[in-house]
Amino acid sequence: MDQVPPPRTNLALAIGCIAIALVVALVWVPLDSGSGLVMKVRSRLTIGDGLAPTVAAAVIGLGGLLLLLQRNAARQPGLSRSNMAFLLRFLAVVAVSLALMRWTGPLLVVLANLLGNDLDYRALRDTTPWKQVGFFIGGSFLIAGLIAHTEHRVTWRAVAIAALACAGLIALYDLPFDDLLLPPNGDV
Repeated sequence: MDQVPPPRTNLALAIGCIAIALVVALVWVPLDSGSGLVMKVRSRLTIGDGLAPTVAAAVIGLGGLLLLLQRNAARQPGLSRSNMAFLLRFLAVVAVSLALMRWTGPLLVVLANLLGNDLDYRALRDTTPWKQVGFFIGGSFLIAGLIAHTEHRVTWRAVAIAALACAGLIALYDLPFDDLLLPPNGDV
């Protein structure tokens, strides 16, 4: 009887993570970042545009490296249809939440303009409540959707957790800083 070789799922995942980390750190960050990892402004060092994605790439690369060095890879199961279905549902929740985050504010401006106002979202994107609405709706959908996806049911508790978490993030990151734009307002 022929022995079936162990699945290479972890090996493929590890190589994929390392490859993504290298592309982000060596290609995307240098091409997309105007300021590098740190900047010197008025003889003071500040965080540059490339620091956060470079740190994220390092964490992804480290995870891939640790997975590559895992010793009991022979006992790992392969990918099944249910694994792929779970991943597709997860990606759908993320995609819908990012679309909500990006388009909620501009769509509300369009609705307000249908009621007789003359508003421009680009001019409003740094004013309350316009700057928080997309982040709050999209972020709440992301958190509640992922909780519901994990628990296989939608609950009011998950919705409340999501709303409180997004409100907390807004309170921590938006309210104390006058010149900070919550995502995705910097790109609108």
